[in-house]
Amino acid sequence: MRYFCLCSDYDGTIAGDGQVSAGTIAALQRLSASGRKLILNTGRELKDLLSVFPDVGMFDRVVAENGALLYHPATRDQKALADPPPHEFVEELERRGVHPLSVGNCIVSTWHPNETIVLDVIRTLGLGLQVTFNKGAVMILPSGVNKGSGLLVALEELRLSPHNVVSVGDAENDHAFMGISECSVAVANALDALKNRVDLVTQGSRGTGVEELIDHMLSDDLQSLSPRLSRHRILLGRTEKGEEVRVDPYGSQLLVAGPSGSGKSTTVLAIVERLLEKQYQICVIDPEGDYDDVEQMVTLGGPDRIPGLSEIQEVLNTGKQSLSINLLGIALADRPSFFQTLLSRLQESRSQTGRPHWIIIDEAHHLLPAGLDSAGLTTPKELANFALVTVHPDHVSQAILSQVNGVIAVGPDPRSVFTQFNAGSGQTLNVARSAAPKSPDQVVVWQSFDSQEPVTVTIEPAKTELRRHRRKYAAGELGEDKSFYFRGPDGKLNLRAQNMNMFAQLAEGVDRETWTYHLRNSDYSRWLRESVKDQAIADEVGIVEQDKQLEPSESLRIVVDAIRRRYTAPA
Repeated sequence: MRYFCLCSDYDGTIAGDGQVSAGTIAALQRLSASGRKLILNTGRELKDLLSVFPDVGMFDRVVAENGALLYHPATRDQKALADPPPHEFVEELERRGVHPLSVGNCIVSTWHPNETIVLDVIRTLGLGLQVTFNKGAVMILPSGVNKGSGLLVALEELRLSPHNVVSVGDAENDHAFMGISECSVAVANALDALKNRVDLVTQGSRGTGVEELIDHMLSDDLQSLSPRLSRHRILLGRTEKGEEVRVDPYGSQLLVAGPSGSGKSTTVLAIVERLLEKQYQICVIDPEGDYDDVEQMVTLGGPDRIPGLSEIQEVLNTGKQSLSINLLGIALADRPSFFQTLLSRLQESRSQTGRPHWIIIDEAHHLLPAGLDSAGLTTPKELANFALVTVHPDHVSQAILSQVNGVIAVGPDPRSVFTQFNAGSGQTLNVARSAAPKSPDQVVVWQSFDSQEPVTVTIEPAKTELRRHRRKYAAGELGEDKSFYFRGPDGKLNLRAQNMNMFAQLAEGVDRETWTYHLRNSDYSRWLRESVKDQAIADEVGIVEQDKQLEPSESLRIVVDAIRRRYTAPA
């Protein structure tokens, strides 16, 4: 299931003339009975809402006062999410004759055209308040408080993500919470400005439109709307014609395969980083500790520590953190059984919250081997939103491999990858159509097997990979062909700098003549551009090389400082 929650506005959405019909109440109850959560998101003050809507108890949370107050109907607890309005502000509005004027826990409300006076008072008193409109209503709240900020607090309490929310509304102040939801819907009576920005406009108005939406959610979890949600798709790379190739964050079941050292981790990191940028929660099963350096993720486990299932669940429960699970502390023979237990927990979490949104399984041929069922372990019948990473596709469990709907072949021989995939999955992809890539940063991608040809894609590199690249060049071993050699004008020296740390040390120790010789020949920028492949710092050093007015000591300082700042400074 993709959508675990419906968040709805009140007036003009589920309610008409302030009242909710029996049919709409029945539809909301059906949705709640399906296991989904209900959140009411209204600009009304709570006391006003409770007086007109006695059935509010069917909702799991109520966001009132346009995001400034959170109410728990089951316990009747309420929590202010903003400061109360300043006394001098309310007093000045009253003194200027603003009417009608309502003051809630945090919100101050009036009607058009009083916004002119309101804005003048805010400016005169120098207050950090904002004005929000709801058709004719004028609402004043602290800056940054809106229906979207209130929804996020409610979702945190319910352990849900905005990526699992359908929102529905009708007016200007609904933009804030509809914009952060995975799917946004406007009822037929909504303002045109809202209709133009949503994923679906119902045929019915007000409660009838909401009933229509609920029926749609219960019938197919809005699967037919998926093609309209293209804004959520993540960029994988571009074809040779410059066309973007994207991956759907929901429903994609990928295989990333190729020989060792071919660049699978580069491809996976690009996918992971873009999912993280869109705030999807990811769980990477990492048998070799390859993902410990991804700074946006929590790493659990290591060579001397087996990750605990309870601590894994604790991180997942936050909803805000993605994690990599390092299995190096578990014996190779024990990893499949540990993984089965872990996968069962992850699937249970998904059934309750929809998270983690993605599961990345590295070394999938070890964790989900072809002989899985015969080994007394079980294969999940359905595993949504995953990526299997392996050097041996034909060694992966057929039950899992048969669920794959996209293959990313990495390395110089994509035909071999597709042949192995066919053998392991029972598919019949035409391997003759998969031409070899022309460069190491290209992969061959095959999605929607029945309708599309494989395409060659140049991967859009991840920033995470760049950080790993910097660490490698900072202190690693670049090899003789990529090292820098301080030789001087007469070739009397042969000092090899095999990484950036060593370059900085040797540069500070060589004589002035040697330093200047390589500087004037533009050897430093050429090395950085061609061997280190860092165009940015090569350009920076190139400017120094062209500045004939700099003293050698000053040019040395600038170049070394630039290299240390970029490569050897603490992370």
